Amino acid sequence: MFAHRFTRRSALTLTALAVGALALTGCAGENAAADGKTLSIDFATYNPLSLVLKEKGWLDEAAKEQGVSIEWIQSAGSNKANEALRADAVQIGSTAGSAALLARSNGSPIKTIALYSQPEWAALVVNEDSDITGPADLKGKSVAATKGTDPYFFLLQALEEAGLSEKDITLQNVQHADGRTALANGSVDAWSGLDPIMAAAEQDGAKLVYRNLDFNTYGALNARADFIEESPELAQLVVDSYEKAREWAVANPDETADILAEVAGLDTAVAKTVISERSNLDVDTVPGEAFTTVLRNIGPTLVASGDVSEQKSVDEALQTLVDDQFAAKANAENVSGE
Repeated sequence: MFAHRFTRRSALTLTALAVGALALTGCAGENAAADGKTLSIDFATYNPLSLVLKEKGWLDEAAKEQGVSIEWIQSAGSNKANEALRADAVQIGSTAGSAALLARSNGSPIKTIALYSQPEWAALVVNEDSDITGPADLKGKSVAATKGTDPYFFLLQALEEAGLSEKDITLQNVQHADGRTALANGSVDAWSGLDPIMAAAEQDGAKLVYRNLDFNTYGALNARADFIEESPELAQLVVDSYEKAREWAVANPDETADILAEVAGLDTAVAKTVISERSNLDVDTVPGEAFTTVLRNIGPTLVASGDVSEQKSVDEALQTLVDDQFAAKANAENVSGE
């Protein structure tokens, strides 16, 4: 049996079970998950595969066979997933690749163990009556974005391309959903948005005035390094389960959109736009050269913005971020369920 790093909740559970075990000998095996081992993993509307996994219960059932229960915790953005990973509130969390690089550059003990998408999930968004037509028009404007996430780094790269920087705008650092609200009520002039919230705003009349696939980074599935070391079998099971979810989602895009619509509170048509037009799930899940090249390109932006103190930290993170052993062996057939 693997050694597992327990959450505080799990530790309390084990204490109670240890006391009860004196009176309940002979009951082991009747409830495999009752030994208190818990894997905390995130789900997020920007990660459709996590929604499929949670809905289908494949990982829950497979983990139960190893005596582990799954605790699902929602991430509102890559920044929140990174916070949870650093605090060991989750052992596996999903972020944008840029956010994973940022966290690793600043000392977070994480590894990217698989990719879950190659999305175009970020763009610059304005209200229907706005005269802003592109990044150059943002000079002197108020712009909402969530620091530490792909839309924020998308904004910085878009500004740089237009000969501007963050100093040329007034940045409102708010969570993604609050950015949409701020745009809708006129508190900001523009919003660097994230799907699926962005797609819903678009349906309500908002305009995407600047899109650039090259400024979007991959969806990265990240795990704490100590979790990988202590529980490699469970890490492999998670990646195998993700592969099962990916294969199912690629084969069933409409059903995947239905799941997204239900969780995110979207119209089905909006969810289908996100899945069919802006979420490439048919992607090589091994975080290889294409992934690191995208991150290498964004590295100087992390330093220029002050989010990382020096380029050396980014370079070291690029050398240590990826652990591809699990994705290289991913096999959906190892996980049962229809």
